[in-house]
Amino acid sequence: MNINDIAKEVFQIESNEIAKLSNLLTDDFSDAIQAILNTNGKFIISGMGKSGIIGKKIAATLASTGTPSFFLHPGEAYHGDLGMIEKDDIVLLISNSGETDEVLKLIPFLKSQENVVIAMSGKPNSTLAQNSNYHLNISIDKEACPLQLAPMSSTTATLVMGDAIAAALMKIRDFKDENFALFHPGGSLGRRLLTKIKDVMKKDNLPTCNENSIVKDIIHTITDGKCGLVVVTQSNKIQGIITDGDIRRVMESQEEKFFSLNAKDIMTTSAKLISEESKLIEASDIMSENKINSLVVINKNSELSGIVQMYDLGI
Repeated sequence: MNINDIAKEVFQIESNEIAKLSNLLTDDFSDAIQAILNTNGKFIISGMGKSGIIGKKIAATLASTGTPSFFLHPGEAYHGDLGMIEKDDIVLLISNSGETDEVLKLIPFLKSQENVVIAMSGKPNSTLAQNSNYHLNISIDKEACPLQLAPMSSTTATLVMGDAIAAALMKIRDFKDENFALFHPGGSLGRRLLTKIKDVMKKDNLPTCNENSIVKDIIHTITDGKCGLVVVTQSNKIQGIITDGDIRRVMESQEEKFFSLNAKDIMTTSAKLISEESKLIEASDIMSENKINSLVVINKNSELSGIVQMYDLGI
């Protein structure tokens, strides 16, 4: 038996089951989304076993995309943690069979507190489905498990339905990458979207010269500055830049008079500039689009403020 064929069969079975989910959607999905949008409370998710594991992931996705959410283990909830559920909270209960005892035991409390309950199960006529405000159907025809015992297709369907909830909420709320970054300040995305250029740029002992500087001095400045360029300035206003690449190209094209040239003869006057208040992602985009690895940074008065290079971005 070819091992890769086993993997391909799993992929095919699960993809087929996922494809069927769209046909199972009813108005309950859109109504549930609207209820989540309208609530002032949290979105609490609970499930047992494999459903609980998937529930934890769904809660994590929601929490990172603008919906206050957390996972509550049904067993622990029944033994004292029900106090974590407040009246305005919406509760998603997950059970593929819709008959999981630990999950069903939560229903009387939720009804007495008048919480909105969303059920996610593969049985529309189950006890769980019949005792919820909204039911999300995740039924499948075939598990990817060769023995049809371990939940595989069913847990994937649960996860995808959870992703659909998160995606719908994000789009309706117009949740943007900047919002996402606020919940991920320690990651590379958070760094790119929240950190400003002034926080990472080189600002001391900047390599500068004036337009009358000679080539020999320019080369020394580029070498000492360790930025691969020199900024041509006048009264701290930027006239242009000269990169080590510019030096090499001029050396080849004007070899005979190379050492008689001044900065104004070599500099590029259309240098790419960026404000010190800009975010790292803006610098990254400019560098990528123009295939360069350095930008000259200016302050609010359009004066030279620093130099930022690709490795400064840390992304």
